[in-house]
Amino acid sequence: MSLLNQIFNRGLIGPKCKTCLTLAISRIKLLQNKRDTQLKLMRKEIAQFLQSGQEPIARIRVEHVIREQNIWAAYEILEMFCEFVLVRVPIIESQRECPLELKEAVASIIFAAPRCSDLPDLLTVRNLFGTKYGKEFILAASELRPDTSVNRTIIEKLSVYTPSGEVKLNVLKEIAQEYNILWDSSKTEAEFKKMPEDLLNGPKQISTVTQIPESRKESPKVVHHEPLTGSQRGPVHPVQPLKTGATTVSVSPSKSKEVSAEGRPESIDVLEKARAAIAAANRASSAARAAAQLVDLSLNEKVIS
Repeated sequence: MSLLNQIFNRGLIGPKCKTCLTLAISRIKLLQNKRDTQLKLMRKEIAQFLQSGQEPIARIRVEHVIREQNIWAAYEILEMFCEFVLVRVPIIESQRECPLELKEAVASIIFAAPRCSDLPDLLTVRNLFGTKYGKEFILAASELRPDTSVNRTIIEKLSVYTPSGEVKLNVLKEIAQEYNILWDSSKTEAEFKKMPEDLLNGPKQISTVTQIPESRKESPKVVHHEPLTGSQRGPVHPVQPLKTGATTVSVSPSKSKEVSAEGRPESIDVLEKARAAIAAANRASSAARAAAQLVDLSLNEKVIS
């Protein structure tokens, strides 16, 4: 039976899984003790910064404190899950599918293993679970698919997002209260409320557009006039001449358009000169033909005589 399980990648994982889980639990306890000491020193430094008025440095350091506190809380939950799975390794070994009561613990260990570089034993346990339950089970827990049961607290504590201004302000107030420091948090609150500028994409503020007056927005009103009768029209007066820069055109019921001689365009003068030249050329050609005919006649008369 064990040979068939090994062929289908369902081999026994009991002894190795117990060893790795035991090592992971011991390592988590050591790291938590070390992290406790570091957190106390870091909180004390931030208290000194607040007391000396160096709030900008305290605002930067508090992010690291929050990060360490989140990791500490995640490790505490992982330690509990490792102990829970360690006791039930025989159940995992005897069943082909992951038991429902162990699904959250197993999925949480799989999700946290690549995110906890201080716990290499969890990666070994993760690989053992992959051998037992298959690659799809590992991918579902790692990618947080809807059908997984990863612990939500572990997801939040191991996230890489920057903590909000409210969270940082609350931690600073806790530190000030812990070390009995009279600290005015108004400047820090104002600083946290400022929206961060996007230096890559430029400012997000849109310049105000000049509003068009309402009088300009209104479309011109179309006035409909009723047709006038013959008695209402009155006498017809000639239309006044329309003056332009080059010509003066007068329009009347009895006269056509007249162009004044003084304002005649140059193109009209050129056209008239061309016509006169053409007429002169025609007359010259006619005179040449007549002279040629006379010469022919005189030559003929001499030949006959």
